[in-house]
Amino acid sequence: MADLTGLFAPERVAVVGATPGEGSVGRAITANLIEGFSGEVVGVNPNYGTVLGVECVDSLADAGEPDLAVVVVPPGIAIEVVREAGEVGVENVVVITAGFGETGSEGATRERELREVAREYDLNLVGPNSLGIMSTSVGLNATFGPDDALEGNLSFMSQSGAFITAVIDWANDQGIGFNDVVSLGNKAVLDEADFVEAWNEDDGTDVVIGYLEGIEEGREFIETAREVTRDTPVVLVKSGRTDAGAQAASSHTGTIAGSERAYEAGLAQAGVLRAESVQELFDSAQMLANQPLPEGESVAVITNAGGPGVMSTDAVGDSRLSMASFSEDTLERFRESLPAEGNIYNPVDIVGDADIERFADALEAALSDPNVGMALVLSAPTAVLDYEVLAERTVELREEYDKPVAACFMGGERVAPAAELLREAGIPNYFDPARAVDSLDSLARYREISAREYDAPTAFDVDRERVRELLDRAEERGDNRIGVEAMGILDAYGIPIPEREVVSDPVEAERVAESIDGEAVMKIVSPDIMHKSDIGGVKVGVPESEVYDAYEDLVARARNYQPDATLLGVQIQEMVDLDRGVETIVGTNRDPQFGPLLLFGLGGIFVETLEDVTVRIAPVSESEATEMIDGIDAAPLLRGARGREPVDETAITETIGRLSQLVTDFPEIVELDINPLVVTPEGATAIDIALTVEQ
Repeated sequence: MADLTGLFAPERVAVVGATPGEGSVGRAITANLIEGFSGEVVGVNPNYGTVLGVECVDSLADAGEPDLAVVVVPPGIAIEVVREAGEVGVENVVVITAGFGETGSEGATRERELREVAREYDLNLVGPNSLGIMSTSVGLNATFGPDDALEGNLSFMSQSGAFITAVIDWANDQGIGFNDVVSLGNKAVLDEADFVEAWNEDDGTDVVIGYLEGIEEGREFIETAREVTRDTPVVLVKSGRTDAGAQAASSHTGTIAGSERAYEAGLAQAGVLRAESVQELFDSAQMLANQPLPEGESVAVITNAGGPGVMSTDAVGDSRLSMASFSEDTLERFRESLPAEGNIYNPVDIVGDADIERFADALEAALSDPNVGMALVLSAPTAVLDYEVLAERTVELREEYDKPVAACFMGGERVAPAAELLREAGIPNYFDPARAVDSLDSLARYREISAREYDAPTAFDVDRERVRELLDRAEERGDNRIGVEAMGILDAYGIPIPEREVVSDPVEAERVAESIDGEAVMKIVSPDIMHKSDIGGVKVGVPESEVYDAYEDLVARARNYQPDATLLGVQIQEMVDLDRGVETIVGTNRDPQFGPLLLFGLGGIFVETLEDVTVRIAPVSESEATEMIDGIDAAPLLRGARGREPVDETAITETIGRLSQLVTDFPEIVELDINPLVVTPEGATAIDIALTVEQ
């Protein structure tokens, strides 16, 4: 783990490229540092003796051993400045300068050189192409943004500097503060995993939030964040979800975007809460930073407005939360305290003429109920209700019962003083009941994440040498796509396959068919024809007497379809009883950021139409494989729907685990589909395989 103490709590900062020139980045950074930094600031620029009243020296060697160097010089010079920083013992560097990987091949070459220099001297380097960093605990604003951040308990990282300036301006208006802020830039050295890990050890950070356009080292991020999120919530907005968005992200930051499914799986496995909008990002962050975790997922809604109460109930129904069922003692308290026209069940309608005491009594009754995990106080303004007093009583009861409370005091100017009281006590106020419910939902989701137990993937006894031999043989042929002839790879990793043999003439086909008990399945074998059924390249239920003619027909179909295709023969295999089984698919696709992406779902010919699949990043544990099975919509089909006998789910779990180990052991496997994997009450059998390797 990198020690980033000197980055966020330096005693002396050098601005390389400091200048008094109006409108310059060097001036803006120097001015921001002078304004609030509790340590010393020195400029580095041979053209000036002082800049904005601070000492200016010729080089970093003359700067008095700064803890942090902020580099604002042209890209070619920036590399030499970073080298000098390493030579004189500066451990922390922020490179503001652009013109690196985000600009094309020449810039990418410069960025590689910058990275090599930083690693040679073991530097903590932020950027290049960065807005800079902030740390409010020491008054550090080493950015060229127009505003200082308020002090708070959120630490914020962003791949977009412009997003940071907009967020800080908005957050200042909302009274939201930050501990540290980092503009990641191109992430040549330090990346999101480094900051997530560092902030987990920082007492001033309660929640980590961020905006990311891509994660280059996906597996490393999962492993780091998985440990961090046991103690510290991490909430991220990841852009580039659509093809167009991914392309825009690539052109903006030089990031090669991974597949959206890989990000969904990777962030979930890492324990990261993913926000779909900036509003959701901060709603979740504020709730997580200031509220206790709930004991359960049940919500009590206390309201003086029937319509908004129904809206909140709908929002709960759309979330993982549930409406609390009150105990009989609580119901009796409501019967005694509420008017006859009120509703004692959830949502609790205390009626529009409710005063402060009725509101407070109802909220206390709900919070004291052991069946209630959290509460939403929802009100519309009335002449008999003082919002500020209601806010004070809400804060008192939240503290007394130590249960999460969200507020939805609806209104405009009338609400502002009460909302400020609530905010100071860590209770966010929302105009929209759905936002209030979503913020409570984030608490329940994080409670589940923090309680997770991660088990190591099972290490199966396999034959790696046999797989290496089969892959080498394909490489010698110049094939990067391998079809049913690669069934031996599955066999070597303990994944059950039918008895089969590949033959190269019809007489051999008859000989093999004689040894099979019952009818046979015959498939054309060609690395150039992946979807064999589409061309009639598969025959099922072939009796022994028809095997000769079936062989010649399959070869003729393949030749007619693709005359230049490489034909390796025809595979003869025993039939598997599909009537008692379910056709599933288990597959993998190698993502450029996260590595092998495992897929499980309903298989056969419907997989591309229904797309009923779940995904995880390999390697996966047994529990993660089980989650993949539970996650598909068709899971009831595996468990005996419509009177069918349940299939052997343990066999599916093991197959996923063995495939996970295979693609982890052999990174040259870029795509592999077992389709179908037929699962019966007795086990699972891989019927067909398509495999692509990187030469």
